[in-house]
Amino acid sequence: MSNNVFGLDIGTRNVVGTVGYKTADDEFVVIAQYMRQHETRSMLDGQIHDIGRVARTIGVVKAELEKQIKEPLEEVCIAAAGRVLKTITTHIEYEYPEESVVTDEDIHTLHLLGVEKAQDILKEKNDTKYKFYCVGYSVVKYYLNDELFISLEGHKANKIGEDIIVTFLPEDVVDGLYSAVGLAGLNVANMTLEPIAAINVAIPENYRMLNIALVDVGAGTSDISITREGSIIAYGMIPYAGDELTEVIVQHYLVDFKTAEEMKLASTTEEEITFKDIMSISHTIPAKEVWDLVAPVVDKITTEVAAKIRELNGEKTVSACFVVGGGGKVHGFTEMLAERLDIPKERVALRGEEVLGEVTFNQKDIEKDPLLVTPIGICLNYYDQKNNFIMVRFNGERLKLYDNNRLTIVDAALTAGFPKEQLFPKRGMPINFTVNGASRIVRGEAGEPAIVTMNGKPANISTPLEPNCEITIEASTAGEDAVYTVSQLEEFSNATVSFIVNNRKIACPKFVEVNGSLEPGSYEIKEGDVIETRSFYTVGQVAEFMDVEIDLDHQILVNNREADVDSLVYENFSIDWTTLESYNSTQGSEDADYVKTVQEALTNAADNASSMENDAKESTLGEEISQENASEGSSETEEKEEQNAITVMVNGEQVALFGKEKYIFVDIFDRITFDLNAGGGRAIITMLNGREAQYNEEICDGDTIELYWEEN
Repeated sequence: MSNNVFGLDIGTRNVVGTVGYKTADDEFVVIAQYMRQHETRSMLDGQIHDIGRVARTIGVVKAELEKQIKEPLEEVCIAAAGRVLKTITTHIEYEYPEESVVTDEDIHTLHLLGVEKAQDILKEKNDTKYKFYCVGYSVVKYYLNDELFISLEGHKANKIGEDIIVTFLPEDVVDGLYSAVGLAGLNVANMTLEPIAAINVAIPENYRMLNIALVDVGAGTSDISITREGSIIAYGMIPYAGDELTEVIVQHYLVDFKTAEEMKLASTTEEEITFKDIMSISHTIPAKEVWDLVAPVVDKITTEVAAKIRELNGEKTVSACFVVGGGGKVHGFTEMLAERLDIPKERVALRGEEVLGEVTFNQKDIEKDPLLVTPIGICLNYYDQKNNFIMVRFNGERLKLYDNNRLTIVDAALTAGFPKEQLFPKRGMPINFTVNGASRIVRGEAGEPAIVTMNGKPANISTPLEPNCEITIEASTAGEDAVYTVSQLEEFSNATVSFIVNNRKIACPKFVEVNGSLEPGSYEIKEGDVIETRSFYTVGQVAEFMDVEIDLDHQILVNNREADVDSLVYENFSIDWTTLESYNSTQGSEDADYVKTVQEALTNAADNASSMENDAKESTLGEEISQENASEGSSETEEKEEQNAITVMVNGEQVALFGKEKYIFVDIFDRITFDLNAGGGRAIITMLNGREAQYNEEICDGDTIELYWEEN
């Protein structure tokens, strides 16, 4: 497998491709390089305006490099210009549970925590219409147990920290780069900011104790970095650079933009310049004429650059300034910048061959030039971040995640702040109530699970992430809230009380009292209701149930004692009454049939009631009877529900699960408290009985579950 790194500097004027590799001695060997100008002005101020044309230029560079190295190129490292650049400097700390040796992964986790904190700060401060994406960061200072340290790896520590400067660009800038690269058949392996790439080459770490500025003068932007006390302390940019000079030449000499660009470049190396204007008339002019023409624009650019340097440096000038990029090669640029910075001219210099000492070019015709600093830096930046980050798009948002080779879609969801409760289906609201003193619960309907896709294909939250993949998650839904009526209670439909009416046995359903009030079977039970079945009737209620009208002119007897319509009658009480003559004459014959029908229909219920009465002598009349699951729309007994309950050990504590036929791993999140946003980019470790588990894996009674964030 090839160890080559492909870096692409997608500039406003040119696309420069570099392929090379790093040796064990930290030498970078360039095995192929190719530069191609854009066919038209398809980029302005470092931002892509015509994605298709830029993609074609990238495709030409890619094809030429593949021809040179005789192997395909699939992944590329890129850098973004600092248009609408935002920087956030913040401090972040990580405290170990106990003293530990700091590893490389711990340091990267610290970086990620710093990036996340900076993102939160930027969201609060953002007063623009742009949505920003992190394109790079630099550590200003490290701290070991609150003391300044140059390097953390290998030291023992209770706490580590860092001051970090994080850079952000609008997502449309980043998206344009990704789209152009993708159309050219490439995947992004690493992305950084152009000034980060440039400074890592132009100003080695041993120079950074000094207060130095680096200016990368491109075609559309001039990117600026500042070092001090051993660290990079600030990044910035101005939207003025080489194109400003070229446009002056276009207007003055009536030439097209490409010809003007050639004239500008020629003025840096030749004494005379020959060109044709748009009328096809040939001209030869001294290079000095071009110098004089562009001098006011050079003055404008250097004035703006100097002002930005002072702003980034605490309103002070710097000790020295290095210049890279093609625009900085224009005659008089460094001298005028030194004047604007108010520092000696010899302290502003182009950086090229002297900073590319550890770079070897296999191509003999390549000269070490300031123009090559950023392309080489893009390649070298890969080694600082290689395989440590993976970039994906989640519901339209670009994400950068620390890659531990175990990332899944759920990690991307959590990093994006997607609510955990929207990943898993939810039941509707349950109803908790009591019946004759026994607790009952009717569960809501189960919801629909989240719909997950990756690159347009069905996936799930456990699907491994792929670089540059497109992930979409439609939130899970909540089911319908539980609905349950009195008529669905087993006590209402099956429990009866029997009376002897005029020597006939009549079985009547027990009345139901809710919160002290009689309620019909259609009553919808509510949260917290207290339900009691009444084991008595009044004489009048028995008559109403039998649909007869008592003749109040005749005596009413209950257990052979005089009574009235409001007298209470209990199980097996006898009632004797006389019905109205009109009723008896018209429906008397039907009454006997009706009573017989009721008697036959309720015989079994009456027998059950008698059996319950006998059982009550050994236990209580209010025996616990559970209902069916609400999602089934009918009742189950408590015994059945208990049979479906299981107990598992989660992180050493017993957790009971109930209410379902079977259970999967994610069900434990309904019964435990676990902050899914506290991982700082780390993966969740899910262990079942000592082995790695999947979120949708079935769990059983007695299983042992471990759930924790991956250790650093």
